[in-house]
Amino acid sequence: MAKARFEWDPRKDQENQEKHGVAFAVAQLAFADSRRVIAEDLSHSSAERRYYCFGVVGGGVLTVRFTYRAKVVRIYGAGYWRRGKRLYERENSVHRRASRRPRGRS
Repeated sequence: MAKARFEWDPRKDQENQEKHGVAFAVAQLAFADSRRVIAEDLSHSSAERRYYCFGVVGGGVLTVRFTYRAKVVRIYGAGYWRRGKRLYERENSVHRRASRRPRGRS
């Protein structure tokens, strides 16, 4: 993985820790998962594009909400959510099947 730069609002980080128990410093580790899944958040119609990163951190699948600002990953939310885990497992299952080579006849 290319070296990424991360940033976040300290107040938002504190709110996230209180609400979801995850610090943004820990959340950035989801991007280091070689099997991470990145998806665009289509539910926000703001001028700024938003994304999700689903990656394994601490034995669970962490969902990180983020955006890009001047080539910096700006984290604005993170938590261990069931929906993120399901999406991560589904996407990785699809990619594992697609990477298998068909067996030839003997």
